Amino acid sequence: MPMTSTSISAVVPEGGGELAALGAAACMFRSLGDPARLAIIQHLALGERRVVDLTAHLGLAQSTVSSHLACLRDCGLVTSRPQGRASMFSLAQPELLVLLSSAEKLLAATGDAVVLCPTSGQGARL
Repeated sequence: MPMTSTSISAVVPEGGGELAALGAAACMFRSLGDPARLAIIQHLALGERRVVDLTAHLGLAQSTVSSHLACLRDCGLVTSRPQGRASMFSLAQPELLVLLSSAEKLLAATGDAVVLCPTSGQGARL
């Protein structure tokens, strides 16, 4: 489904236009553009997790997971609350799961086209 001005009107900065709104959408998609961040989001979809839980599940260093969580928190996609000496992380926006589900359907429909794309696929020079 194409993005319309109606669907992006909520993110149009005052005095901005369609390109400004699409820029905000592009920033959001960049925040989701790392496989580790997507894995973190998928794991958080199951419920609250501590950094130590995520590092054990993903096999990544604590500093790497913390950095990705900070990015996702700064983008308003995850939230945290203190629990003792640790922090519990969870998804801040349930709409994120709808977006990821739609992305999975789109990927299934396009097959390997995105991965093989010379502009933005895995072999592209960004």
